[in-house]
Amino acid sequence: MPEWVTRRGVFLGVSVLVLLVIGLGCWVAFGALKAKSNLEQARDSAQQAKEALLDGDTQAASKSADDALVHAQAARDATHSIAWNIVSGIPWLGSPFETGQQVTQVVLGLASDVLRPAADVGLTISPDRLYRDGRVDVELLRSQEPQLKELAIDAKRLNGEAAAITDPRYVSLLSDARSQLQSQISGVTSVIENTALAARLAPSMMGADGPRTYFMGFQTNAEARATGGLLGGYGILRFDEGKPSVDTLAPNTELDDAVAPVDFGDEYDQQYGYNQPFFDFRNSNLSPHFPYAAQIWQGMWLEQTGMTVDGVIAIDPVALSYILGAVGPVTMPDGEIVSRDNVVELTESTAYKRFPIDQIARKQYLQDIANAVVTKMTGTVKSPRRLLDALGKAVSERRIAVWSAVPEDQALLEETPLAHVLPDDPAPYAGVVLNNLGGNKLDYYLKTEIEYAADKCQGETRASTVTVKLTNAVPSEPLPDYVAGAVGLSPELGLDLPKGTNVVSVRLFATKGSELSSAILNGERVPAIIYTERGHPVFETQVIITPGQTADIMYQLSEPSVPGVPRAPSQPLVETVVPKVMVPQCTR
Repeated sequence: MPEWVTRRGVFLGVSVLVLLVIGLGCWVAFGALKAKSNLEQARDSAQQAKEALLDGDTQAASKSADDALVHAQAARDATHSIAWNIVSGIPWLGSPFETGQQVTQVVLGLASDVLRPAADVGLTISPDRLYRDGRVDVELLRSQEPQLKELAIDAKRLNGEAAAITDPRYVSLLSDARSQLQSQISGVTSVIENTALAARLAPSMMGADGPRTYFMGFQTNAEARATGGLLGGYGILRFDEGKPSVDTLAPNTELDDAVAPVDFGDEYDQQYGYNQPFFDFRNSNLSPHFPYAAQIWQGMWLEQTGMTVDGVIAIDPVALSYILGAVGPVTMPDGEIVSRDNVVELTESTAYKRFPIDQIARKQYLQDIANAVVTKMTGTVKSPRRLLDALGKAVSERRIAVWSAVPEDQALLEETPLAHVLPDDPAPYAGVVLNNLGGNKLDYYLKTEIEYAADKCQGETRASTVTVKLTNAVPSEPLPDYVAGAVGLSPELGLDLPKGTNVVSVRLFATKGSELSSAILNGERVPAIIYTERGHPVFETQVIITPGQTADIMYQLSEPSVPGVPRAPSQPLVETVVPKVMVPQCTR
């Protein structure tokens, strides 16, 4: 065969191969563009569906879920063509294409297995159907628990699949898409799991299996306590087949002589025993572990009345302001209007100025406000969705806490933000807790900043720092002694403090196994009192902050380099404090 014929055959063969490669590349490129466009639209629609579900807008959720499903299917088809399958099988070079296939597969699963059925369940248990005429339809909610449980299982599976998506190596665009999808699915999974948990927990706690009774404590965070604020008053909340009612609203003085027959062990007594928490309601919630305060309040009520409540709920004036924003203002007997805009100031500042000496009249005034708000909240509500949103905001800011005396319910509660428990796990933790030592109401004017920072995860331990900045912004105007004095301090201390001075116990509940290197107050080393509570080391400093001054407290620690998401829970004070967390997450 002539040489030119051979060369021509080779040339043709190479040309065909080049054309095939170009064609394959064009096919893959076209698929990539199509996949990218549909993937972005699917993820946008998925996010809209999630937000609509959270807002209780079930019709919008259903439409967005349908849109997400259509685009997710198109994206999946585009990344599973013959050409794409061939390229994704090429070692190393094909890794981004394999990632693209995994991403679109997970997005399709999110749309078809989670969002679409979640929208259907949402239509069934929409806020307007679930809460009518002042009653929660607990049977309707319970009927959807099996479907929600299955949804939670599917969401958790997809969350795992998203976490396992391979590294796209050299394509940063796909790396970003992978990270965004992982974050999105994690958020959706959390919503679905919380809803499933609510469907399992709420019916029993709201009286589906028989009446339930709760001690409801109103916390005054103008005088800070670990769970929020001083127990300022209380009421008895009843649920019967989802219908709430409130009675026995009373001031805290009704518990003056009550003794709680409970025992939390030597560890608790060593830290709080000298404050007599079982005998003095004012010191009943010095620990941030809410079940302790709840059991003390339950015990005091039992000792006072002979009635055992099924649980305890705590709420503060800021939460009441959110509720008033949803249900509308209330009008007091004298014509005064209490709204979302003034309820915090009225209950935590104005009341003390209005009744500087007559404590009985002041407590009655606060009791009347609480009664009016709770009565309106538990009656007919025009927009159940807005009420649920308000309650959700209060829960997210830790302004509502719940404890159940029923062990099965309490175990479920501890899977939610409502329980306010000190966690048992070893993950990084920095809980800053303030307790007012002066027996005054100056925490209404306290400005708080918290920062938790740690080094990278190298070695068995790492250095960490928790910084607390407290500013006493009390105004220069005259304030009643009850607000600005220091009646809570023992005269034996011999302290001569100017009026308006805030005296605060600052406790840091640190990661298990942490050791304190130093405590520094305003640039100088100071001693810290060391305790242990539920496995967490506790470091306490006590600070005196005169009017207009700031206390900077720095805890320098050595803590274990342990895996887990770092947590710095916020104490529900008058102003919402969001701690700044700069702690690298360890993976080992």
